Amino acid sequence: MVKYRHRIEIIADILSSAAGGATKKTRIMYAANLSYSLLEKYLAESINLNLLRLSSNGYEVTEKGIIFLEKYEHFTSRFSKIQKEMQTAISERKELEDMCSSQVNSDAKAKRR
Repeated sequence: MVKYRHRIEIIADILSSAAGGATKKTRIMYAANLSYSLLEKYLAESINLNLLRLSSNGYEVTEKGIIFLEKYEHFTSRFSKIQKEMQTAISERKELEDMCSSQVNSDAKAKRR
């Protein structure tokens, strides 16, 4: 199954790939797993948002970009924990529903006898 990334995930991937210092387009494109046209679109957007800048040596993450990456990392960590909690809660609810179904079915059988 193909997992589509949201805009902030793509921008975070671009910034992460450029975080090591001045980086060329090709390196960012492969590291962020983007086509050239999507790379162009998101590089321009990242520059316009002042998350990334183009220097004579390549692309560099700005202070704002570093803050974005820190906040993104915090968000993804929290979101992952919440997803796990939700899956646990869903499983527990299903277990409770199954217990209620079993009881209803047992009661119905007992009444028929």
